[in-house]
Amino acid sequence: MNDALQSLDTPALLALAAALGWASGLRLYLAVFLTGLAGTLGWIELPPGLKLLQHPGLLGLSGVLLFIEFFADKLPWLDSLWDMANSVIRVPAGAALAAGALGADGPTMAVIAALLGGTLAATSQAAKTSTRAAINTSPEPFTNIGASLLEDGLVVAALWLATQHPLLFAVLLVFMVLAMWAITWLLFKFLRAAWRRVFAIAPKEV
Repeated sequence: MNDALQSLDTPALLALAAALGWASGLRLYLAVFLTGLAGTLGWIELPPGLKLLQHPGLLGLSGVLLFIEFFADKLPWLDSLWDMANSVIRVPAGAALAAGALGADGPTMAVIAALLGGTLAATSQAAKTSTRAAINTSPEPFTNIGASLLEDGLVVAALWLATQHPLLFAVLLVFMVLAMWAITWLLFKFLRAAWRRVFAIAPKEV
């Protein structure tokens, strides 16, 4: 167990900071709960700035919110409302979690980590929000459920890779971020065109 507790060297801490920032834009409560649970069960030794996630109260609260989000995120249109309600917290939370992962290395590193985490959270949230808005133009619910389950799996995989294979995670993260930028741009154009069609066929007042 001691070897496992010492596994978070500098590359792993950098990867964990990036993973927490990126995951916060998709599944903030899942990221918080899994990280706190991993520390509580002794799977990894969390850095001092993330020890708070192991507190029973915070672990319980994040677990409850995770339970709610798991179902709310899989229902058409309710998922978009849930995104809107949580959008104000995801980016700053991603910045705070990333800073907590590297804050022990000094205030400069904490600020850099916060900027990185906030940027990654904003990137993943923008991709998530635009994807869900596009999916909700279809009446069937199964695509929504599939997209939500994919996001669940991506967050779990990202946190595991960050702590176990940080260099591989870094490479995959670069490709994921580039893909998310492309998806967000394409879906923005799609949604803009869809809204234009809606307003074009809407009855006009005489």
